[in-house]
This record gives sequence, C-alpha cells and structure tokens, in this order.
Amino acid sequence: MGPIGFPEMVIILVIALVVFGPRKLPELGRSLGRSLHEFKKASNELRSTLEDEIRIEEQRDTRAKSESEAKPAAAAQATAAAEPGAAEAPQPADEPQSVSRSTPA
Repeated sequence: MGPIGFPEMVIILVIALVVFGPRKLPELGRSLGRSLHEFKKASNELRSTLEDEIRIEEQRDTRAKSESEAKPAAAAQATAAAEPGAAEAPQPADEPQSVSRSTPA
C-alpha cells in the first residue's frame, strides 16, 4: 500500500460528500482537523518528555561514572596521607653523600 494520491483523495471526498451531505462535511473536516492537531500536540509532548528523561538519565550515568572513578583516586590519596613515608618518593641526591668513617683510636 503506497501513499494516497490525488485521484484517491477525490474519490474519498466524493464518497464522504455522498454519505454525510454538504452541510455536515465542513463540520466533520473541522473536527478531524482538531483531532489531528490534538494528536500531534500530545505526541510532541510525549516525545519531549521522553527526550528529557533520556537526557536526565545520561547525566546521572555520567555523574555516577565520574564519582566511581574519583573514589579510587580519593582512596589512594587517603592511603598516601596515612603513610607519610610511603607517599614520598626518594629524591635523587645532586651531590654525593659523604660517609664519615670513624678511625679506631
């Protein structure tokens, strides 16, 4: 079934004119137009609501992911702060260290 062309629309309008009469047809057209408008409005509202919910869910996922990545880093910093010697890396000496030798007296 393809799209409705001009000849099909003319046939449908002639049948509607015969069935409903010329006085009732404009009223039916207006009510059909209002119904289509309301349907389009409702579908647009639904679509925007769904897009908002999807965007909010993506933001929650992104926030949860960043928080889960931040927790191990915070734990590592807390561990380093608890062990002061382990957190400090030995610094290379620029000058050789002098070794004092005691001579037996």
